[in-house]
Amino acid sequence: MTSNVRLPLTSALPTADRLAALKELYPEAFADGKIDFAKLKQLLGEAVETDRERYGLNWAGKAEAMHVLQSLSVGTLKPARQDSVNFDTTKNLIIEGDNLEVLKLLQKSYFGKVKMIYIDPPYNTGNEFIYPDNYREGLEDYLRYSGQKAVDGAATTSNKETDGRYHSKWLSMMYPRLFLARNLLREDGVIFISIDDHEVHNLRMMMNEIFGEENFISQIVILTNPKGRVLGQHFAQCHDYIIVYGKSPFTSELSVAKTDSEMLAQYPEIDGTRRFRLLELRNTHRQFGRHNRATLYFPLYINPANGNVKLCESSDSIEAYPNWDDGFEGCWTWGQRKVAAENDLLVGKMTAGRWKVFRKAYATDEVGEAAKKKFPTVWTDKEFHTEKGQAAFNALVPGRIFQSPKPPGLIKRLVQLAASEEDEDIILDFFAGSGTTAQAVLELNKEDGGNRKFILVQLPEPTQSKQFPTIAHITRERVKRVIANMNETTGTGSLLLDEGAPQDLGFKALTLAASNFHIWQGTNMGADAGAIAAQLELFADNLQPDAADEDILFEILLKAGYDLNVQREVINVHGHPAHSIADGQCIICLAREIDREAVDAIIARQPEVASFLDAAFHGNDALLTNTLLQMQGASIHFHTI
Repeated sequence: MTSNVRLPLTSALPTADRLAALKELYPEAFADGKIDFAKLKQLLGEAVETDRERYGLNWAGKAEAMHVLQSLSVGTLKPARQDSVNFDTTKNLIIEGDNLEVLKLLQKSYFGKVKMIYIDPPYNTGNEFIYPDNYREGLEDYLRYSGQKAVDGAATTSNKETDGRYHSKWLSMMYPRLFLARNLLREDGVIFISIDDHEVHNLRMMMNEIFGEENFISQIVILTNPKGRVLGQHFAQCHDYIIVYGKSPFTSELSVAKTDSEMLAQYPEIDGTRRFRLLELRNTHRQFGRHNRATLYFPLYINPANGNVKLCESSDSIEAYPNWDDGFEGCWTWGQRKVAAENDLLVGKMTAGRWKVFRKAYATDEVGEAAKKKFPTVWTDKEFHTEKGQAAFNALVPGRIFQSPKPPGLIKRLVQLAASEEDEDIILDFFAGSGTTAQAVLELNKEDGGNRKFILVQLPEPTQSKQFPTIAHITRERVKRVIANMNETTGTGSLLLDEGAPQDLGFKALTLAASNFHIWQGTNMGADAGAIAAQLELFADNLQPDAADEDILFEILLKAGYDLNVQREVINVHGHPAHSIADGQCIICLAREIDREAVDAIIARQPEVASFLDAAFHGNDALLTNTLLQMQGASIHFHTI
């Protein structure tokens, strides 16, 4: 009766949502919870590709990368108050750990919640650090590498061009991370990836497979070094790329509102309270005209007294055709139906000795929404040069201890394009480096009154600095100094948003760590009986001996699928401390011993979910059984951990 109440201590299966969707569409293709591929093929009919030769991306190790993706994480994210700023009030996160494991752990809590992802992954230039040698081993290898286990640290590796699996190793590293990242995006989410010529072709192919070719948005060229890299072979390379994909077909525009100065300069006319500019209705491209757009060639009639434009001729009107001065018969940009519907936007004016038809383009729409501007696909702004990124970092953390960070201005533009200042949009960067993304989000929030949030993930990659032994140390320190500068500027310790609420100037620091609970290590049938007995002894009390309550709480929130910033409050249940989560939606009791009165007190609060430690019922099976029955009777989901 009580066997199905345990909270899983593993991460969510990355493909669980896809399997659920497939089962909903084709329930008859499932048998005993597994897919019957023969049946599925029958159901799909001609949509199944049976030819062995097909277009796609393949590499040595792809099957292994898929296996890595499917393996579950049993780790946790351990809060580090001493490394945080405003831990209890902030909703920003900086996580130290292997991003593959961290992305797995975030699947339940942040599935479909992230508005924008920006990453600047290793470019695979042949000499940069990639990840621990055996990154495929997952959490155990990371714990050795980061010094959390008393074993020699894992070796680091550079992916040399002489390696026979040079491209394959990079693809195997990136594939599972990008797959997991897609799960975290909202349906209207967008991902930006910085890359250069070494892997841009493979990245596009891989993104087409994971995100879908139909969700490709753009490939932006960034001028990073106007003079070019003089050590480059054959050419002095001066650019990088940013690849842009949507989670699903992107219906909204990636554009930003025009500034006040742009509005004044570009919209000189005034119509009541709205500014506008006049654009010629004639198509100004001579490749289009009456010869290939016959339906867009027709006369319009202008009243010379007031400039009114009509489709029908009147006694005092002047006929106007979309012809050019040399007699070329052009065409209008609007058809007759749209002219009739939007007639009040048209105006006739005498220009260069003859009457022409113009349309009004307003700076704001009828509800005051400002006109948008689209950016070109080649970005040459000086603020995007590599030297600007280095200067911004050095101004905060002198000594050039981190090379070639991205310029904050570049990330700001991307955030402006994809994340609204009006909502608490989440921006994720799981190759955080020195923390440029956090600086960009904080500064942009200050500039436009936004309330965007960031999640950064950074591996504790070793450095040569005694002050900052790992890059994760640099990440946190940079963001701390950005926050300190902002507080110093205001003199109040907190900036205010337009509505009067303080800006979020802080971050929770968390560290990837082993679970606070003993995790069953699977044994083979022929395993030593003593080893099995030792495992069973551990599970008599499954808590690690040094597990702190806050660490346990964060692991439960993570494994139960709660946002790590969820509202929580310490409450008293008949003398036992407990945590009320999300305004009482869930109650988590971490008492090592529990009694019937405490159970009754929790039921009286009528939460949707109640969670207890296994240890609380140790040796009292009757109380555990009765608690389960009481919870079921009160329609409360009951978990033990």
